[in-house]
Amino acid sequence: MADLDDSRFIWKNADAVTFDVDSTVIQEEGIDELAKFCGKEEDVVALTNRAMQGAVSFRQSLTERLNIIKPTLTQLEQFLVSCPLRLSPGIETLVRSLLARGKQVFLISGGFRRLIAPVADSLGIPSDNIFANRLKFDVTGEYAGFDENQPTAESGGKAKVIKYLKEEKGFKTVVHIGDGATDLETKSIADLFIGYGGNVIRDSIKLQSAWFVTDFNELTDAL
Repeated sequence: MADLDDSRFIWKNADAVTFDVDSTVIQEEGIDELAKFCGKEEDVVALTNRAMQGAVSFRQSLTERLNIIKPTLTQLEQFLVSCPLRLSPGIETLVRSLLARGKQVFLISGGFRRLIAPVADSLGIPSDNIFANRLKFDVTGEYAGFDENQPTAESGGKAKVIKYLKEEKGFKTVVHIGDGATDLETKSIADLFIGYGGNVIRDSIKLQSAWFVTDFNELTDAL
């Protein structure tokens, strides 16, 4: 109970909260939904599950999945219109409560900025507070890879972003919330890692989280 009490204290006093997006802020894995839209779901979902469990490096998994999907710019734009991503229950209230208390909220994702921007906008999170991967397209709109210089394009990237927020932006207490292996890596730099299992429970995350929740209302109530 002492560990949980300590976690609650850190949570209440954090000046910045960073969220994973896929299967945390939103109910789906964005890349899986894009793959489904493009007719490449089966192969991509299997790779996503391996990546979330930490079975392969994130960059390797991202490269392999995108090489299967190869989304065009037109497909991406059509996907955004026809398949809006669904917010997880309770996240709107939680983010609103954090912002009302003067805390900064960031989205740190191995997903794609174009998919995340509408999510951030709906939650009142500034676009500057998004750290995510960027897809590249050639002049005809065909898929041309992704920006490999983004920290979130590789394993350990989320921890690098939090280190940047602390060292360059001056945040003293940062809490990260997420559901996957790349989120667990933030334990090395975040003041608190909270595991989230509201959409999918991963045993490795549950076992290694000082605080594991399946309902965002628990975090809102703890504020």
